[in-house]
Amino acid sequence: MADSLDHAPAQANNLPQFMAMTIGAIGVVYGDIGTSPLYAFREALRPFGPDGVERAEVVGLISLMLWTLTIIVTFKYVLFLLRADNDGEGGTLSLLALLMKKAPRYTTLMFMAGILGAALFIGDAMITPALSVLSAVEGLKLVTPAFHDYVLPISVGIMVLLFAVQSRGTGAVSIFFGPITLIWFLVLGAAGVAHIGDDLAILAAFNPVNAVTFLWNAGFVGFIVLGAVFLTVTGAEALYADLGHFGRGPIQAAWFAVVFPALALNYLGQGALVLSHPEAVSDPFFLM
Repeated sequence: MADSLDHAPAQANNLPQFMAMTIGAIGVVYGDIGTSPLYAFREALRPFGPDGVERAEVVGLISLMLWTLTIIVTFKYVLFLLRADNDGEGGTLSLLALLMKKAPRYTTLMFMAGILGAALFIGDAMITPALSVLSAVEGLKLVTPAFHDYVLPISVGIMVLLFAVQSRGTGAVSIFFGPITLIWFLVLGAAGVAHIGDDLAILAAFNPVNAVTFLWNAGFVGFIVLGAVFLTVTGAEALYADLGHFGRGPIQAAWFAVVFPALALNYLGQGALVLSHPEAVSDPFFLM
């Protein structure tokens, strides 16, 4: 498996290999977006400040998150962009090379667009690991305040360890993190299911009208909240960037069978918890 992952384009020739690559994709491709529930909803609630958040706003926020995942990840990346491969390869530079072959008259324009896309990708890749690890370790403060002063050094230690392991290649990382991340997503989904029953009104979030209504009524606050809502899809670009490592099939299967259901259930559970216990607005994921 390691050899197939480190030499693109990847091919899954039988069911056991397909399953192995799907689990590997869960660990490598979706490890980033899988940490978004740690902080995305909490940060989206923050702009409402001391006045608190109303029930309709909670439902609207969760609806906005669900439909952001649906439109940007499911439609844009999983169903559309994964088909724009360059001989099985994905990523900004592969897309640039593909476009330059198809429309050579606009080489300069597409080259500049490719450089801009690569720069944005690098910026996201620099910020997201630190944000994800720090948000995860911050949960220790809820266990005991004694950990408050140790959050930053623990986070730094984890980051150093992760990047040391990453240097061994995509295959080694996927073999180690695939099963762990699979368990993580199962726990995310189970935690959400356990709390959706706290207030079934949160199921109205499936209606996109609630997302649109929220943005329409929120005004400038809604514009600020969109920045936090975008955190729900941070790391989505890895779907396309890692296309050559895992192939389209395993990445799509991992999303529809595990990742998307787990994320949706968890966000619904967080919303239901805040509806039934408004005091949980301070940190709904860890209080859940």
